[in-house]
Amino acid sequence: MSERDWRSIQIPEEVAAAAAVPDDLDSDVVGPYSIPDTARRRRAGAVYFAAAAIAALLIALTDLPELMWATAVGALGVIGLYHVIAGWRLSIREGRALEIANRATTFPVGHASAALGFVGWRSRPVWNVLVFSADDPPSERGLVEVDAIDGTVRGSYVETVAAP
Repeated sequence: MSERDWRSIQIPEEVAAAAAVPDDLDSDVVGPYSIPDTARRRRAGAVYFAAAAIAALLIALTDLPELMWATAVGALGVIGLYHVIAGWRLSIREGRALEIANRATTFPVGHASAALGFVGWRSRPVWNVLVFSADDPPSERGLVEVDAIDGTVRGSYVETVAAP
């Protein structure tokens, strides 16, 4: 599987044409899309640390009250620290999460969709993968949670779809 295959969501051209997928949802027209890495939060943390340093410098150069240290520098420092420790690097991207979810189900998967969610106070990224069986109409569906850091399956739920 190539780098492009697992880093973007792709709809085969014949499927997009048969389903009349609008151009704004067709990745071949708009271009590949992938979820940004949550490690970008670390850059925000660096900005908060820089703001805390500037605030500390301004407080030190002026005769502002001591409480300013706690509010300006302390608050900015705590927010910056949170952004740094919550900045996980995504090891598992969308396509890989779909593959892991496919192997975790007991039925052959047809359609599937992955959405990134977050768990815990450190906002650990987790892929929530919705899968449907390959038959038409799908007779089974499931939800598989895949850890976006190490690729482990955190849990899954499968149910039979009632016939219409």
